[in-house]
Amino acid sequence: MTLDPLLTIASLGIGIIVGLTGMGGGALMTPMLVLFFGVPPLTAVSSDLVAAAVMKPVGSMVHLRRGTVNLSLVKWLCIGSIPSAFVGVLILNRLGSGAAAQHWLQVALGVALLLASAGLIVRAYLRLLERARRLDGRAAPLPPGPPTVTVRIWQTVLVGAVGGIVVGMTSVGSGSLIIIALMAIYPTLKASELVGTDLLQAVPLVASAAVGHMLLGDFHLDLTLSLLLGSIPGVWIGAQLSARAPGGLVRRALAFVLLASALKLLGVPNTATGIVLLLALLIGPPVWFAARRRHGLPAFSGRLAQRSSAVPDRAPGATSEAGTGTRSRVTEAGDAAL
Repeated sequence: MTLDPLLTIASLGIGIIVGLTGMGGGALMTPMLVLFFGVPPLTAVSSDLVAAAVMKPVGSMVHLRRGTVNLSLVKWLCIGSIPSAFVGVLILNRLGSGAAAQHWLQVALGVALLLASAGLIVRAYLRLLERARRLDGRAAPLPPGPPTVTVRIWQTVLVGAVGGIVVGMTSVGSGSLIIIALMAIYPTLKASELVGTDLLQAVPLVASAAVGHMLLGDFHLDLTLSLLLGSIPGVWIGAQLSARAPGGLVRRALAFVLLASALKLLGVPNTATGIVLLLALLIGPPVWFAARRRHGLPAFSGRLAQRSSAVPDRAPGATSEAGTGTRSRVTEAGDAAL
């Protein structure tokens, strides 16, 4: 068994990003293995999923202790995701490990990364809208305590099933695509509850996909150990830095990296890739600043704290306790989440 020190160092950096943002593990680790280390796509997916099955429980247990997990949602998501993740592995196994199958998997991974990059942008914009509505009083005041959530069973099971197939086939989606769907179905969930619920449901989801890949995929123990040696301390370091680092900036950088990886996996020529990325760098920030100003927020988030201090403790007709709940939710869903 041979460990790769360079791969361990690279996975350390990715682990830090995962600890900072709560997402991006499979979306970064798998393309890194394929693009920079020349690992075949099927082997990359298999090894990354097994490594993720070891890492995922760490963050989810923190959220479980803090009470930021909706266990009912976790149950219905798992009912859909656990069997479908194994189905995703079976589909890969039926495709075989030939050159054509590896190319098809690489294309599927590129599409999944494009969706993950778009999902990060959508998530940031939804948080921006939520922030603006709370600040200008257009949104109804929030009651104190955790919000009441009516579980939509079939929609939740469907999200888990679709997410499970995507994760089983590409290792991408457990921390990016599913959380976007949860935001759309359950808009009243707090940011911390969205992340906590998504992290906990991802544990059995990724475990199911990992078992499938260990039995039917192309799992390599030395490759997985190299990933774990770097990613586990990286996740811990990232978690320690998460309270001080600009999470919104990290997530936007992550979306950019996912876009670049997706274009390369899809075989886009270097010149075209460079043009797309340059346009994203030049156009993205002005569009984002314009969107913030359009919704009554300052263009740069550094000025938002001054405005937040001017928000009254009570919305018209709300009790002081409700006002306090509103302010705490505003703080939690603030620019750090954008």
